[in-house]
Amino acid sequence: MEKRRLGRTGLMVTPISFGALPMQRCTMEEAGEVLLAALAAGINFFDTARAYTDSEAKIGAYIAGRRNEYILATKSMARTKTAMAEDIETSLATMKTDCIDIYQVHNVKTEQDWEGVMAADGALAALKEAKAAGKIRHIGITGHNVDILIRAVKTGEFSTVQVPFNCVEQRAMSDLFPLARSLDVGIIVMKPLGGGLIDQVDLALRFVLQQKDVVAIPGMDRVEHIAQNLAPAKNFKPLTPEETAKLEALAKELGPNFCRRCGYCMPCAAGIDIPQMFIFHLQYTRYGLKTAIPKRYQAFKVKASACIECGECEARCPYSLPIRERMKQVAKDLG
Repeated sequence: MEKRRLGRTGLMVTPISFGALPMQRCTMEEAGEVLLAALAAGINFFDTARAYTDSEAKIGAYIAGRRNEYILATKSMARTKTAMAEDIETSLATMKTDCIDIYQVHNVKTEQDWEGVMAADGALAALKEAKAAGKIRHIGITGHNVDILIRAVKTGEFSTVQVPFNCVEQRAMSDLFPLARSLDVGIIVMKPLGGGLIDQVDLALRFVLQQKDVVAIPGMDRVEHIAQNLAPAKNFKPLTPEETAKLEALAKELGPNFCRRCGYCMPCAAGIDIPQMFIFHLQYTRYGLKTAIPKRYQAFKVKASACIECGECEARCPYSLPIRERMKQVAKDLG
């Protein structure tokens, strides 16, 4: 499999690499199988985060002994120097490594986030100190707010930028990508499959890979995901006009405001599994499962109707989805 240069980091990375967010759904044993299968298939870049519950621990448990075979990236939601320094130490210990290749400031969403990161006692200061000490090699930033990511890239402080990009979410292609290329900042694409809701895997990944210098990190939590996700890269073919039209129709059907199942909205104060409620509703409305889905929904102890409208989920959602209103719609349609 070819490798792509990740901007000025100089790291040569497999174009389809490993997004570890869904690993938190695996048992430890299942995680080991998936991680080892990914290495065996030739994937050499693994991206995780402190926020992904035990994902870092699973990497440390199963592939730390093969550290020379892969490039490792993680990220932290910390905004202060003290908190970021603590998270860096935790990541190093949890993943059983002396150095992390890319440490990213995670999900910089608001002006307040940005100011905190860039302050004299902010997260960036801790990352720069860790880099000087040899604990990390490169500093990156992730987020869903393209305007803030553009500002970050312009500072020259970040060697990589991670952003959603898929057939639905294409804004980054018009302004962020050209800027990053001009400054030799590596581009990491998250949500290439829209959090799993873009079901045309081959077409969706080929759409992303047409950007010849980006690296995509689809989430993987089953061994079969690996071959499925790698196939478009191993025998890459640009999309035909007919295939492009098919993706455009799918994008129009999904619309821009769909749940990507990232899980940032969780935990819910009322105990609702918010992403699962949205999955049920999508299957009910889009796929016409009018009998099966209500039965599955009724089996849940805590349903959408339990929403107390506290708004905590909406504050955490990187896409600013109107979760409270959507919970009302799920409850209305499914009971």
